Amino acid sequence: MKIYDISMTVTSDMPVYKGRKHKKPLFATDSDFKTGTAYETRLTMNLHTGTHLDAPLHFIEGGGTIEKIPLERFITRARVVDVTHVENGISAQDLDGKGIKAGDFVLLKTRNSFEDLLEGDFVYLDGTGARYLTDLGVAGVGTDALGVARAQPEHETHKTLLSAGVIILEGLRLADVPEGEYLLIAAPVKIAAEAAPARAMLIEGLSL
Repeated sequence: MKIYDISMTVTSDMPVYKGRKHKKPLFATDSDFKTGTAYETRLTMNLHTGTHLDAPLHFIEGGGTIEKIPLERFITRARVVDVTHVENGISAQDLDGKGIKAGDFVLLKTRNSFEDLLEGDFVYLDGTGARYLTDLGVAGVGTDALGVARAQPEHETHKTLLSAGVIILEGLRLADVPEGEYLLIAAPVKIAAEAAPARAMLIEGLSL
């Protein structure tokens, strides 16, 4: 059995969506061993920071929140798909022939995991790719970008996935993970909101 940690580490200088400074996590020390008997840290952080899950409310008015999604949706079969050849948007054509099937939680391994793209023009899933995956009946889509889409005024990719009940997992690190099938564990913090941080991992050699 091999475990791949595919999560980002939360730090004050970590990459954030489009490099927006107001999205950087803020750490403050509430208590240390000079001011008290225990060390305690306060963290102020946007819920879409680092490795996190999106619930329907993120882009669907009246949509559900993270704590309402059953835990078995986050502990499931996953398929890592290598699309490192894609330069910009991942299309339906790029995904065709990759062996993706209904019920898969598809993790898109792109150039984002290898190059300094997270705060700039990262590789994303375009509208045709989102429709292709929802038509197949996938359970979830994960990406090694800080957003599953970018530069979409109507947010087509997010809305296509979330309106079909497809969970979105963003901010993955997949450089060391070969293409193939794994057991995914990506349980979010139980927050009544449209997103939540997650510690995501892939386990090789185990299946559901």
